[in-house]
Amino acid sequence: MSDAILTRPACSKVDDVVARIERLPISLWHVKARVVVGVATFFDAFDGLAIAFVLPVLAPLWKLTPPQIGLMISVGYVGQLVGALFFGWVAQRYGRVKAMVWSVLVLSIMSLACAFAWNYESLLVFRAIQGIGLGGEVPIAAVYISEIAKAKGRGRFVLLYELIFPIGLVSAGFLGSWIVPTFGWQYMFVIGALPAILAVFMQRLLPESPRWLAARGRDQEAEAALAHIEAETARATGAALPPVQPVVVTHEKPASWADLFGPHYLRRTLVVWTIWFSAFIVTFGLVVWVPTMYRTVFHLPLAQSLQYGLITQIVGLFGTLTCALTIDRVGRRPWFAVAFAGVALALGSLWLFGASSPERVLVLVSTAFFCSSVLSIGIYLYTPELYPTRARAIGVGAGGAWRNLASMIGPTMVGMMIAGGLENVFLAFGAVAAVACVIVAIFAVETKGRVLEDISP
Repeated sequence: MSDAILTRPACSKVDDVVARIERLPISLWHVKARVVVGVATFFDAFDGLAIAFVLPVLAPLWKLTPPQIGLMISVGYVGQLVGALFFGWVAQRYGRVKAMVWSVLVLSIMSLACAFAWNYESLLVFRAIQGIGLGGEVPIAAVYISEIAKAKGRGRFVLLYELIFPIGLVSAGFLGSWIVPTFGWQYMFVIGALPAILAVFMQRLLPESPRWLAARGRDQEAEAALAHIEAETARATGAALPPVQPVVVTHEKPASWADLFGPHYLRRTLVVWTIWFSAFIVTFGLVVWVPTMYRTVFHLPLAQSLQYGLITQIVGLFGTLTCALTIDRVGRRPWFAVAFAGVALALGSLWLFGASSPERVLVLVSTAFFCSSVLSIGIYLYTPELYPTRARAIGVGAGGAWRNLASMIGPTMVGMMIAGGLENVFLAFGAVAAVACVIVAIFAVETKGRVLEDISP
């Protein structure tokens, strides 16, 4: 059976690659690929949030001011902005797997460097460089997983993988609330260095994306990668693969700026950038600050502050799971519009009725995070669907850059506004979500159940 698969004529067109991917059942190989990529994504999330559980210790230890805390949170996102654009270019030119491996090595090495930071300035520099790796891994991983998935059930397939990211956030909460008070803040960064081991093996375990290889005209390599996937799938299922049926007819075009800003794509680009920016200015503007907010504004004990932050992360995990299980039925546009509305209502309530107690903040911020988690996971599914293979990594990298710009601005905004009252912070973020809700409801393109090449010619 596998011999028959491996002796297929060399795939010389994107159409053939697409047709062969579309006929593949989900198998143990697909699970393995998601696990391998998911481990790297887990630590990306872990490293990204580690600073939130380190700062409640470092703030009094190094006598940090609110603006300094905001800058420490934001500086990682400066690096991530650079990383999203740089590794998007790397993935488009040198391949998805190479881009993931290189970004994982950067984030791991610099996480270890953070563990040896001796003062505020050194940690600031190390976090900025680490952000380059953090900004590159997750968007390119989303591109890779999307390109090996078929249209039917793609939302569930991709988002069940993307659940690794919020699980990493929750794990950072669990471990942070235990490790930081028990062993010291440095150990959070030591743990974050572990994926360097994975990077050594990732390139051997995962074939390059056949879609990308075919789009680059590397037909023999595309055939070899796809034949490997087909053989592994047939072996895992124990049955002959279904016959290949034509799915789409594509026209080869060189990549150009029209793939992001031309007549067919401009509206998509503006809408998806709005989602990236609005979702993550809320997600990171509030949630990364939450443990420190409980500690410095409400003067809760360290352990309780970290536990409240952990509760919010767990609620967000339930939001992402709900989205993953329903998005192929509900659709992308309805889910995003409802999620933005939920964020606006929750944060607007804190402004309207006041943030007078930590318990009220916990309940309503957790509600907002449930909704924003839908957005922050769904956008990694939605963005790769909106662009053709020749520009997909660049498109996702550009979207990720808006995420990192928002993630940089959000914490800084909180640091500057918090002295004037928490209500003003919640009003600002709630207003951003309300505007995004309207834009998505009117202008977003629905993509559920459609082949990537059909959505984005």
